Amino acid sequence: MSWRDNLINIEPYTAGEQPKSDDIIKLNANENPYPPAPAVRECIERFKADGLRLYPSMDAAPLRKAVAKRLNSLNGTALTSGNIFIGNGSDDVLATAFRAFFNSDKAILFPDVTYSFYPVWCELLKIPYKTPAVDDDFRIDVRDYFGENGGVVIPNPNAPTSIGVGLDFVKELVEHNPDSIVIIDEAYIDFGGESAVALTEKYENLLVTQTFSKSRSMAGMRIGMAIGSPELIRYMGAVKDSYNSYPLDKVQIEAGVASIDDEEYFKSTNAKVIATRERVTKELRALGFDIPDSGTNFLFAEHNSLSAKEIFLHLREKGIYIRYWDKPRISNRLRITIGTDEQMDRLLEAVKELV
Repeated sequence: MSWRDNLINIEPYTAGEQPKSDDIIKLNANENPYPPAPAVRECIERFKADGLRLYPSMDAAPLRKAVAKRLNSLNGTALTSGNIFIGNGSDDVLATAFRAFFNSDKAILFPDVTYSFYPVWCELLKIPYKTPAVDDDFRIDVRDYFGENGGVVIPNPNAPTSIGVGLDFVKELVEHNPDSIVIIDEAYIDFGGESAVALTEKYENLLVTQTFSKSRSMAGMRIGMAIGSPELIRYMGAVKDSYNSYPLDKVQIEAGVASIDDEEYFKSTNAKVIATRERVTKELRALGFDIPDSGTNFLFAEHNSLSAKEIFLHLREKGIYIRYWDKPRISNRLRITIGTDEQMDRLLEAVKELV
């Protein structure tokens, strides 16, 4: 018996490649091509370092209050800080939710083609899971989630497929799972989907997660949130306080509030991403690509004659990084993040050369 026999045996999540040069066009991690709101920069510049000698708010109270206020103005809800959980990016929020809610011996359910961190958390936390298959068009059938289970996780829109579901889907899903926690992962909801936030007031077993990384251009700041009943949020807080009672620092909290307060900038940058997405989708389809209508800041593309690997390698030689997986069902698909118009024009030129 060796001490090595006690080491964890797990296959970790693999993120998009991080280029070593600033000359690379990075379209492989679904980052926003535009900077955060000007108020975020101003907040960071005026932050007084002396304040770092003190601990931050344990529960990010100022940010929870700001988030609740904004969501109420958008959805006509009556949420309070007690309905909001804040963590270090939505990955931290989701991992906390997995720990808090999925503790039975029944398998939790999520799609077979989806965010590849879900099975990693299950393996790490010893959570049994099953993965109902999306159909040939990569769509999720809500009826696959009606059976007995230990919980359900649905990304809306889904990644990497970019395809979303409507609120009727979410309602049907929750109503058929009254004894399970249902998590709707809305990392990309601001690019065209229907948010289920308002439904959290009706369904006590529904949790919605969102992130500042995509639509708010703050991937480097690591801020995520969950919206749900006060009971669910309390349990998530108990888990957090059991391993890290101060998840966000002072700078994160202040910058997060500054971002939330600048709604006009938030809407304008999202509109730019969506407009570029629609233009590039049309041009790539004309070049022979099959692309589902996207509700995200990326495209899920397959060419009718060229292999995904061939396109991936060609673009890489041109200094353009996109995402390619050698995995079942999606081995001939590429995920292309929407960048600026200039960046996407460079991508289109490189693709035209190959085609």
